[in-house]
Amino acid sequence: MILTGLVLVLLAVLGMPLFAVIAASAMLGFQRSEIPLSVVPIEIFGIAEMPILLAIPLFTFAGYVLSESRAPARLVRLTQALLGWLPGGLAIVSIAACALFTAFTGASGVTIIALGALLYPALVQAGYQERFTLGLVTAAGSLGLLFVPSLPLILYGVVAEVSIDDLFTAGIAPGLVMMAILSGYCLWLYRGQRQRLADFSVRELGAALRDAAWELPLPVVVLGGIYSGVLAVSEAAAVTALYVLFVELLIHRDVKFGQLIDVVRQSMLLVGGILMILGVSLASTNYMIDQQVPEMLIGVVREYVDGPTSFLLALVAFLLVLGAILDIFSALVLVVPLILPVAAEYGIHPVHLGIVFLATMQLGYLTPPVGLNLFVSSYRFNQSIVAVYLATWPFLLMLAAAVLLITFWPGLSLFALDP
Repeated sequence: MILTGLVLVLLAVLGMPLFAVIAASAMLGFQRSEIPLSVVPIEIFGIAEMPILLAIPLFTFAGYVLSESRAPARLVRLTQALLGWLPGGLAIVSIAACALFTAFTGASGVTIIALGALLYPALVQAGYQERFTLGLVTAAGSLGLLFVPSLPLILYGVVAEVSIDDLFTAGIAPGLVMMAILSGYCLWLYRGQRQRLADFSVRELGAALRDAAWELPLPVVVLGGIYSGVLAVSEAAAVTALYVLFVELLIHRDVKFGQLIDVVRQSMLLVGGILMILGVSLASTNYMIDQQVPEMLIGVVREYVDGPTSFLLALVAFLLVLGAILDIFSALVLVVPLILPVAAEYGIHPVHLGIVFLATMQLGYLTPPVGLNLFVSSYRFNQSIVAVYLATWPFLLMLAAAVLLITFWPGLSLFALDP
Protein backbone atom coordinates (compact mmCIF):
# COMPACT_ATOMS: atom_id res chain seq x y z
CA MET A 1 0.00 0.00 0.00
CA ILE A 2 2.78 2.43 1.01
CA LEU A 3 4.87 1.42 -2.01
CA THR A 4 1.90 2.03 -4.33
CA GLY A 5 1.40 5.48 -2.81
CA LEU A 6 5.07 6.35 -3.28
CA VAL A 7 4.93 5.21 -6.91
CA LEU A 8 1.86 7.41 -7.57
CA VAL A 9 3.55 10.42 -5.92
CA LEU A 10 6.66 9.83 -8.04
CA LEU A 11 4.53 9.65 -11.20
CA ALA A 12 2.85 12.94 -10.25
CA VAL A 13 6.26 14.59 -9.72
CA LEU A 14 7.40 13.28 -13.13
CA GLY A 15 4.43 14.94 -14.81
CA MET A 16 1.61 12.42 -14.81
CA PRO A 17 -1.73 14.32 -14.94
CA LEU A 18 -3.17 14.80 -11.47
CA PHE A 19 -6.60 13.40 -12.40
CA ALA A 20 -4.92 10.20 -13.59
CA VAL A 21 -3.00 9.87 -10.30
CA ILE A 22 -6.19 10.37 -8.27
CA ALA A 23 -8.18 7.97 -10.46
CA ALA A 24 -5.48 5.32 -10.19
CA SER A 25 -5.37 5.62 -6.40
CA ALA A 26 -9.17 5.30 -6.18
CA MET A 27 -9.28 2.31 -8.52
CA LEU A 28 -6.50 0.51 -6.64
CA GLY A 29 -8.26 1.20 -3.36
CA PHE A 30 -11.61 -0.13 -4.58
CA GLN A 31 -9.90 -3.19 -6.07
CA ARG A 32 -8.20 -4.01 -2.76
CA SER A 33 -11.56 -3.67 -1.01
CA GLU A 34 -13.10 -6.01 -3.62
CA ILE A 35 -15.54 -3.31 -4.71
CA PRO A 36 -16.41 -3.37 -8.45
CA LEU A 37 -14.44 -0.77 -10.42
CA SER A 38 -17.70 0.29 -12.10
CA VAL A 39 -18.17 2.45 -8.99
CA VAL A 40 -15.54 4.90 -10.30
CA PRO A 41 -17.33 5.96 -13.54
CA ILE A 42 -20.62 6.07 -11.61
CA GLU A 43 -19.05 8.52 -9.14
CA ILE A 44 -17.61 10.60 -12.00
CA PHE A 45 -21.01 10.69 -13.71
CA GLY A 46 -22.47 11.96 -10.44
CA ILE A 47 -21.13 15.47 -11.09
CA ALA A 48 -23.61 15.73 -13.98
CA GLU A 49 -26.38 15.78 -11.37
CA MET A 50 -25.04 18.97 -9.74
CA PRO A 51 -26.94 21.90 -11.32
CA ILE A 52 -24.61 24.41 -9.69
CA LEU A 53 -21.75 23.16 -11.86
CA LEU A 54 -23.30 24.99 -14.81
CA ALA A 55 -21.97 28.18 -13.24
CA ILE A 56 -18.34 27.08 -13.58
CA PRO A 57 -18.03 27.01 -17.42
CA LEU A 58 -20.28 30.06 -17.84
CA PHE A 59 -18.40 32.31 -15.41
CA THR A 60 -15.07 31.04 -16.76
CA PHE A 61 -16.09 31.79 -20.34
CA ALA A 62 -17.23 35.30 -19.35
CA GLY A 63 -13.91 35.94 -17.60
CA TYR A 64 -11.88 34.81 -20.58
CA VAL A 65 -13.93 36.98 -22.97
CA LEU A 66 -13.25 39.97 -20.70
CA SER A 67 -9.53 39.19 -20.66
CA GLU A 68 -9.44 39.15 -24.48
CA SER A 69 -11.22 42.52 -24.73
CA ARG A 70 -10.14 46.01 -23.75
CA ALA A 71 -12.24 45.79 -20.60
CA PRO A 72 -9.10 45.66 -18.39
CA ALA A 73 -7.85 48.92 -19.92
CA ARG A 74 -11.24 50.59 -19.38
CA LEU A 75 -11.32 49.34 -15.79
CA VAL A 76 -7.84 50.71 -15.09
CA ARG A 77 -8.74 54.06 -16.65
CA LEU A 78 -11.87 54.38 -14.52
CA THR A 79 -10.20 53.43 -11.23
CA GLN A 80 -7.31 55.77 -12.00
CA ALA A 81 -9.73 58.64 -12.65
CA LEU A 82 -11.41 57.92 -9.30
CA LEU A 83 -8.35 57.26 -7.12
CA GLY A 84 -5.30 58.39 -9.07
CA TRP A 85 -5.19 61.79 -7.32
CA LEU A 86 -4.34 60.19 -3.95
CA PRO A 87 -0.71 59.80 -2.83
CA GLY A 88 -0.07 56.24 -3.89
CA GLY A 89 -3.35 56.39 -5.79
CA LEU A 90 -2.18 54.52 -8.88
CA ALA A 91 -1.01 51.69 -6.63
CA ILE A 92 -4.50 51.50 -5.12
CA VAL A 93 -5.90 51.53 -8.66
CA SER A 94 -3.76 48.48 -9.43
CA ILE A 95 -5.01 46.65 -6.34
CA ALA A 96 -8.67 47.35 -7.14
CA ALA A 97 -8.34 46.48 -10.83
CA CYS A 98 -6.49 43.21 -10.15
CA ALA A 99 -8.95 42.12 -7.46
CA LEU A 100 -11.98 42.72 -9.68
CA PHE A 101 -10.37 41.04 -12.68
CA THR A 102 -9.28 37.97 -10.69
CA ALA A 103 -12.81 37.62 -9.29
CA PHE A 104 -14.17 37.19 -12.81
CA THR A 105 -11.37 35.07 -14.30
CA GLY A 106 -10.85 32.91 -11.19
CA ALA A 107 -7.13 32.66 -11.97
CA SER A 108 -4.58 35.05 -10.49
CA GLY A 109 -1.90 34.12 -13.03
CA VAL A 110 -4.20 35.29 -15.83
CA THR A 111 -4.54 38.66 -14.05
CA ILE A 112 -0.77 39.17 -13.88
CA ILE A 113 -0.43 38.39 -17.58
CA ALA A 114 -3.49 40.38 -18.75
CA LEU A 115 -3.14 43.49 -16.57
CA GLY A 116 0.64 43.46 -16.18
CA ALA A 117 1.18 45.05 -19.59
CA LEU A 118 -1.06 47.96 -18.53
CA LEU A 119 -0.14 48.45 -14.89
CA TYR A 120 3.61 47.84 -14.79
CA PRO A 121 4.66 50.56 -17.28
CA ALA A 122 2.02 52.96 -15.94
CA LEU A 123 3.31 52.63 -12.38
CA VAL A 124 6.96 53.03 -13.41
CA GLN A 125 6.11 56.05 -15.57
CA ALA A 126 4.26 57.62 -12.65
CA GLY A 127 7.42 57.46 -10.54
CA TYR A 128 6.99 54.27 -8.52
CA GLN A 129 10.14 52.25 -7.91
CA GLU A 130 10.50 49.23 -10.18
CA ARG A 131 10.99 46.86 -7.24
CA PHE A 132 7.82 48.17 -5.56
CA THR A 133 5.92 47.94 -8.86
CA LEU A 134 7.02 44.36 -9.47
CA GLY A 135 5.98 43.31 -5.96
CA LEU A 136 2.66 45.15 -6.10
CA VAL A 137 1.48 43.74 -9.42
CA THR A 138 2.56 40.21 -8.43
CA ALA A 139 0.82 40.39 -5.03
CA ALA A 140 -2.32 42.13 -6.29
CA GLY A 141 -2.75 39.40 -8.88
CA SER A 142 -3.62 36.95 -6.10
CA LEU A 143 -6.45 39.13 -4.74
CA GLY A 144 -10.07 38.68 -5.77
CA LEU A 145 -10.58 34.97 -5.08
CA LEU A 146 -12.96 35.87 -2.23
CA PHE A 147 -15.25 38.04 -4.36
CA VAL A 148 -18.28 37.15 -6.48
CA PRO A 149 -18.25 35.29 -8.85
CA SER A 150 -14.97 33.62 -7.87
CA LEU A 151 -14.65 30.14 -9.38
CA PRO A 152 -12.78 28.71 -6.34
CA LEU A 153 -15.61 29.91 -4.07
CA ILE A 154 -18.14 28.06 -6.21
CA LEU A 155 -16.00 24.93 -6.28
CA TYR A 156 -15.56 24.98 -2.50
CA GLY A 157 -19.34 25.22 -2.12
CA VAL A 158 -19.79 22.19 -4.39
CA VAL A 159 -17.15 20.08 -2.65
CA ALA A 160 -18.12 21.07 0.90
CA GLU A 161 -21.87 21.09 0.15
CA VAL A 162 -22.14 24.61 1.57
CA SER A 163 -24.48 27.37 0.33
CA ILE A 164 -22.66 29.28 -2.41
CA ASP A 165 -24.77 32.37 -1.67
CA ASP A 166 -23.44 32.26 1.91
CA LEU A 167 -19.88 31.93 0.63
CA PHE A 168 -20.33 34.90 -1.69
CA THR A 169 -21.60 36.97 1.24
CA ALA A 170 -18.90 35.76 3.63
CA GLY A 171 -16.07 36.59 1.25
CA ILE A 172 -16.85 40.29 0.86
CA ALA A 173 -15.53 41.67 4.17
CA PRO A 174 -12.35 39.51 4.32
CA GLY A 175 -11.57 40.36 0.69
CA LEU A 176 -11.98 44.08 1.39
CA VAL A 177 -9.74 43.76 4.46
CA MET A 178 -6.95 42.25 2.35
CA MET A 179 -7.31 45.05 -0.18
CA ALA A 180 -7.44 47.70 2.56
CA ILE A 181 -4.24 46.45 4.23
CA LEU A 182 -2.33 46.53 0.95
CA SER A 183 -3.82 49.93 0.08
CA GLY A 184 -2.89 51.31 3.50
CA TYR A 185 0.68 50.12 3.03
CA CYS A 186 0.86 51.88 -0.35
CA LEU A 187 -0.61 55.11 1.11
CA TRP A 188 1.88 55.04 3.97
CA LEU A 189 4.86 54.31 1.72
CA TYR A 190 4.03 57.16 -0.69
CA ARG A 191 2.37 59.46 1.84
CA GLY A 192 4.59 62.44 1.01
CA GLN A 193 4.35 62.17 -2.75
CA ARG A 194 1.73 63.00 -5.33
CA GLN A 195 2.38 61.20 -8.56
CA ARG A 196 2.79 63.04 -11.80
CA LEU A 197 -0.21 62.64 -14.15
CA ALA A 198 -2.46 61.89 -11.17
CA ASP A 199 -4.38 65.18 -10.83
CA PHE A 200 -8.12 64.74 -10.42
CA SER A 201 -10.12 65.70 -13.50
CA VAL A 202 -13.89 65.76 -13.70
CA ARG A 203 -13.64 65.62 -17.47
CA GLU A 204 -11.43 62.50 -17.38
CA LEU A 205 -13.74 60.86 -14.84
CA GLY A 206 -16.73 61.50 -17.09
CA ALA A 207 -14.90 60.14 -20.12
CA ALA A 208 -13.80 57.04 -18.18
CA LEU A 209 -17.35 56.45 -16.95
CA ARG A 210 -18.70 56.68 -20.50
CA ASP A 211 -15.97 54.36 -21.74
CA ALA A 212 -16.72 51.72 -19.10
CA ALA A 213 -20.48 52.29 -19.00
CA TRP A 214 -21.30 48.87 -20.43
CA GLU A 215 -18.99 46.96 -18.04
CA LEU A 216 -20.12 48.76 -14.88
CA PRO A 217 -23.48 46.92 -14.60
CA LEU A 218 -21.69 43.53 -14.43
CA PRO A 219 -21.35 43.41 -10.61
CA VAL A 220 -24.97 44.58 -10.34
CA VAL A 221 -26.11 41.79 -12.65
CA VAL A 222 -24.27 39.14 -10.62
CA LEU A 223 -24.75 40.43 -7.07
CA GLY A 224 -28.18 41.94 -7.56
CA GLY A 225 -29.51 38.90 -9.38
CA ILE A 226 -28.29 36.44 -6.74
CA TYR A 227 -29.04 38.37 -3.54
CA SER A 228 -32.42 39.61 -4.70
CA GLY A 229 -33.47 36.00 -5.22
CA VAL A 230 -34.38 36.68 -8.85
CA LEU A 231 -31.56 34.50 -10.19
CA ALA A 232 -29.94 31.33 -8.95
CA VAL A 233 -26.13 31.21 -9.18
CA SER A 234 -26.22 29.16 -12.39
CA GLU A 235 -28.80 31.54 -13.90
CA ALA A 236 -26.68 34.56 -12.92
CA ALA A 237 -23.74 32.89 -14.65
CA ALA A 238 -25.76 32.42 -17.84
CA VAL A 239 -26.93 36.05 -17.80
CA THR A 240 -23.35 37.23 -17.15
CA ALA A 241 -21.94 35.19 -20.04
CA LEU A 242 -24.61 36.46 -22.45
CA TYR A 243 -24.17 40.07 -21.29
CA VAL A 244 -20.36 39.96 -21.63
CA LEU A 245 -20.65 38.37 -25.06
CA PHE A 246 -23.15 41.01 -26.20
CA VAL A 247 -21.05 43.92 -24.91
CA GLU A 248 -17.61 42.81 -26.09
CA LEU A 249 -18.72 41.27 -29.37
CA LEU A 250 -21.42 43.68 -30.56
CA ILE A 251 -21.06 46.94 -28.61
CA HIS A 252 -17.32 47.48 -28.17
CA ARG A 253 -16.36 44.92 -30.83
CA ASP A 254 -13.09 44.21 -29.01
CA VAL A 255 -13.57 40.50 -29.59
CA LYS A 256 -14.17 39.27 -33.12
CA PHE A 257 -16.28 36.28 -34.06
CA GLY A 258 -13.13 34.52 -35.27
CA GLN A 259 -11.56 34.81 -31.81
CA LEU A 260 -14.46 33.13 -30.03
CA ILE A 261 -13.37 29.61 -30.94
CA ASP A 262 -9.96 30.23 -29.35
CA VAL A 263 -11.57 31.83 -26.28
CA VAL A 264 -13.92 28.86 -25.91
CA ARG A 265 -11.01 26.44 -26.30
CA GLN A 266 -8.85 28.16 -23.67
CA SER A 267 -11.64 28.58 -21.13
CA MET A 268 -13.02 25.07 -21.55
CA LEU A 269 -9.56 23.53 -21.21
CA LEU A 270 -9.49 25.00 -17.71
CA VAL A 271 -13.06 23.89 -17.00
CA GLY A 272 -12.43 20.40 -18.37
CA GLY A 273 -9.39 20.00 -16.15
CA ILE A 274 -11.34 21.10 -13.09
CA LEU A 275 -14.26 18.76 -13.82
CA MET A 276 -11.96 15.80 -14.47
CA ILE A 277 -10.18 16.35 -11.16
CA LEU A 278 -13.50 16.89 -9.38
CA GLY A 279 -15.04 13.73 -10.83
CA VAL A 280 -12.21 11.36 -9.92
CA SER A 281 -11.79 13.08 -6.55
CA LEU A 282 -15.40 12.28 -5.68
CA ALA A 283 -14.60 8.61 -6.24
CA SER A 284 -11.39 8.90 -4.21
CA THR A 285 -13.18 10.77 -1.41
CA ASN A 286 -15.92 8.14 -1.16
CA TYR A 287 -13.27 5.43 -0.95
CA MET A 288 -11.54 7.31 1.90
CA ILE A 289 -14.88 7.70 3.68
CA ASP A 290 -15.53 3.95 3.30
CA GLN A 291 -12.10 3.29 4.82
CA GLN A 292 -12.81 5.77 7.66
CA VAL A 293 -9.81 7.94 6.75
CA PRO A 294 -11.45 11.15 8.11
CA GLU A 295 -12.03 9.44 11.46
CA MET A 296 -8.39 8.30 11.59
CA LEU A 297 -7.26 11.82 10.70
CA ILE A 298 -9.42 13.27 13.48
CA GLY A 299 -7.78 10.86 15.92
CA VAL A 300 -4.28 11.90 14.84
CA VAL A 301 -5.08 15.61 15.02
CA ARG A 302 -6.66 15.26 18.45
CA GLU A 303 -3.45 13.69 19.71
CA TYR A 304 -1.32 16.70 18.78
CA VAL A 305 -3.76 19.65 18.66
CA ASP A 306 -5.29 21.03 21.85
CA GLY A 307 -8.06 23.29 20.59
CA PRO A 308 -9.46 25.48 17.79
CA THR A 309 -6.61 28.02 17.98
CA SER A 310 -3.91 25.38 17.59
CA PHE A 311 -5.90 23.71 14.82
CA LEU A 312 -6.29 26.95 12.86
CA LEU A 313 -2.57 27.78 13.21
CA ALA A 314 -1.63 24.32 11.97
CA LEU A 315 -4.17 24.62 9.14
CA VAL A 316 -2.79 27.97 7.96
CA ALA A 317 0.78 26.62 7.98
CA PHE A 318 -0.32 23.52 6.08
CA LEU A 319 -2.27 25.52 3.49
CA LEU A 320 0.64 27.91 2.91
CA VAL A 321 2.83 24.97 1.95
CA LEU A 322 0.01 23.41 -0.07
CA GLY A 323 -0.69 26.66 -1.92
CA ALA A 324 2.94 26.94 -2.91
CA ILE A 325 3.07 23.49 -4.53
CA LEU A 326 -0.48 22.77 -5.74
CA ASP A 327 -3.01 24.77 -7.74
CA ILE A 328 -6.08 25.92 -5.85
CA PHE A 329 -8.58 23.79 -7.78
CA SER A 330 -6.71 20.54 -7.12
CA ALA A 331 -6.24 21.47 -3.46
CA LEU A 332 -9.96 22.15 -3.06
CA VAL A 333 -11.15 18.79 -4.30
CA LEU A 334 -8.36 16.79 -2.64
CA VAL A 335 -8.03 18.41 0.79
CA VAL A 336 -11.41 19.95 1.68
CA PRO A 337 -13.25 16.61 2.14
CA LEU A 338 -10.54 15.56 4.61
CA ILE A 339 -10.31 18.72 6.71
CA LEU A 340 -14.06 19.45 6.89
CA PRO A 341 -14.85 16.76 9.49
CA VAL A 342 -11.71 17.65 11.46
CA ALA A 343 -12.67 21.34 11.50
CA ALA A 344 -16.19 20.42 12.60
CA GLU A 345 -14.68 18.61 15.62
CA TYR A 346 -13.21 21.93 16.74
CA GLY A 347 -16.37 23.92 16.06
CA ILE A 348 -15.11 25.70 12.94
CA HIS A 349 -18.00 26.90 10.75
CA PRO A 350 -17.71 25.39 7.23
CA VAL A 351 -18.26 28.80 5.60
CA HIS A 352 -15.51 30.37 7.72
CA LEU A 353 -13.28 27.39 6.90
CA GLY A 354 -13.83 28.04 3.20
CA ILE A 355 -12.82 31.70 3.49
CA VAL A 356 -9.71 30.79 5.51
CA PHE A 357 -8.87 28.06 3.00
CA LEU A 358 -9.06 30.35 -0.04
CA ALA A 359 -7.38 33.35 1.64
CA THR A 360 -4.44 31.20 2.72
CA MET A 361 -4.19 29.38 -0.59
CA GLN A 362 -3.98 32.65 -2.51
CA LEU A 363 -1.20 33.69 -0.13
CA GLY A 364 0.51 30.40 -0.94
CA TYR A 365 0.77 31.56 -4.56
CA LEU A 366 3.28 34.16 -3.30
CA THR A 367 5.19 31.91 -0.89
CA PRO A 368 8.81 31.13 -1.87
CA PRO A 369 10.40 29.09 -3.20
CA VAL A 370 7.76 27.66 -5.57
CA GLY A 371 4.69 29.91 -5.33
CA LEU A 372 3.03 29.83 -8.76
CA ASN A 373 2.53 33.59 -9.14
CA LEU A 374 6.22 34.22 -8.45
CA PHE A 375 7.14 32.26 -11.56
CA VAL A 376 4.34 33.76 -13.65
CA SER A 377 5.56 37.24 -12.69
CA SER A 378 9.19 36.33 -13.35
CA TYR A 379 8.26 35.18 -16.86
CA ARG A 380 5.84 38.04 -17.58
CA PHE A 381 8.18 40.87 -16.55
CA ASN A 382 11.46 39.18 -17.54
CA GLN A 383 12.88 39.38 -14.01
CA SER A 384 14.96 36.87 -12.10
CA ILE A 385 13.02 34.76 -9.63
CA VAL A 386 15.22 36.13 -6.80
CA ALA A 387 14.24 39.68 -7.77
CA VAL A 388 10.57 38.67 -7.61
CA TYR A 389 11.11 37.07 -4.16
CA LEU A 390 12.65 40.27 -2.80
CA ALA A 391 10.01 42.52 -4.40
CA THR A 392 7.03 40.57 -3.06
CA TRP A 393 8.36 40.01 0.47
CA PRO A 394 6.78 43.15 2.08
CA PHE A 395 3.43 42.43 0.41
CA LEU A 396 3.60 38.81 1.55
CA LEU A 397 3.96 40.01 5.16
CA MET A 398 1.00 42.40 4.79
CA LEU A 399 -1.22 39.70 3.35
CA ALA A 400 -0.06 37.19 5.99
CA ALA A 401 -1.26 39.62 8.66
CA ALA A 402 -4.61 39.87 6.83
CA VAL A 403 -4.93 36.08 6.67
CA LEU A 404 -4.28 35.75 10.41
CA LEU A 405 -6.92 38.42 11.09
CA ILE A 406 -9.44 36.61 8.89
CA THR A 407 -8.58 33.26 10.48
CA PHE A 408 -8.97 34.29 14.12
CA TRP A 409 -11.88 36.69 13.68
CA PRO A 410 -14.70 34.44 12.42
CA GLY A 411 -17.22 37.24 12.75
CA LEU A 412 -15.55 39.02 9.85
CA SER A 413 -16.76 36.23 7.56
CA LEU A 414 -19.98 35.25 9.33
CA PHE A 415 -21.54 38.50 10.58
CA ALA A 416 -23.77 38.95 7.52
CA LEU A 417 -25.07 35.38 7.48
CA ASP A 418 -28.38 34.33 8.94
CA PRO A 419 -27.93 32.83 12.42
